Amino acid sequence: MDLSDLIEVPAIMPALKANSKKQLLQLLAERASAITGIPEREIFDTILQRERLGSTGVGNGIAIPHGKLGGVEQISGVFARLETPIDFEALDDQPVDLVFLLLAPEGAGADHLKALSRIARVLRDADTVAKVRGTRDATAIHALLSETQGSKAA
Repeated sequence: MDLSDLIEVPAIMPALKANSKKQLLQLLAERASAITGIPEREIFDTILQRERLGSTGVGNGIAIPHGKLGGVEQISGVFARLETPIDFEALDDQPVDLVFLLLAPEGAGADHLKALSRIARVLRDADTVAKVRGTRDATAIHALLSETQGSKAA
């Protein structure tokens, strides 16, 4: 599974401004709604409910909020590079500046976990992360996230 299968250029926000975790999740839900056609409130409530179980801030300035929704037809994502890092209650207590929102159909099961694993693997690549942090171009970010796939075995 390639990240290019999960995210398209219009789903990338390369210079997002958010002042709080809640505002960030609202902005991600807004973009995800525009892409999936699912009501923004439904997406926001789902990812907020997941965050209440424990932060999806995985460390190194990266968060992977995610959730399963009934109206989602295929696993899809929204990526944001924040202008200014924000507190996300991450595992390492570091502020977050790269966020990959993942939405999956309710019955996705193992595919949802595979997608989360793939995102985590790509965002653990220090070179890729440094390049993503260094650009404000959505097409370039999409290429960086996608090209990491080919050089590493799944």
